[in-house]
Amino acid sequence: MTRLALIHALAHSVAPINVALARDWPEATRMNLLDDSLSADLAASAHGLDDAMTRRFLALADYAVGTGAHGILFTCSAFGPCIDAVKRRHASIPVLKPNEAMIDEAVAHGGPIGLVATFGPTLQSMPPEFPPGLVLRTALAEGALDALNRGDLERHDELAALAAHRLVDAHGCRTIALAQFSLARARQRVQAACGVPVLTTVDSAVRALRARLA
Repeated sequence: MTRLALIHALAHSVAPINVALARDWPEATRMNLLDDSLSADLAASAHGLDDAMTRRFLALADYAVGTGAHGILFTCSAFGPCIDAVKRRHASIPVLKPNEAMIDEAVAHGGPIGLVATFGPTLQSMPPEFPPGLVLRTALAEGALDALNRGDLERHDELAALAAHRLVDAHGCRTIALAQFSLARARQRVQAACGVPVLTTVDSAVRALRARLA
């Protein structure tokens, strides 16, 4: 049986990917590793994604592989270089960044692509993962993550939809990509506000993992 390791840096990322896997790949065995200090430490750090942060990611991945994981999915989109180090160490199994499957699907749709995030550092780390020359516009849904943290789901979804609508209205984006796993819950609200295809890291990642491992 396929065993997946899901490694989280935000507690809000746990439910969306588990719901999607239960719906679309129920026969896969899931293990969840959560270190919610990763995002807090990154946000507070003056050093960014340094060697110490990379070592923490390698330690989490080593543990997951030691349990027999056939593949690893990271669910927080602000740690790309750290995940690249995991890919190099564990090249024998699929190791997915949270965004890479969604980026592949977004590129297939064509630009301009609008990228919406609720965690500021994501808009620094994630755009370089898109192909050079692709027209990419970004927007931070300011206040959305705070709303989610205090349990105001309606406000979170509203702010995400507003940010996405600005990208479509002001920049002519033809596809919206929702950067955080926690944003997946807002997909229908964003779709209704924008009227263009909306991709989530959650659904794209499940499709990619299943194609590689099932």
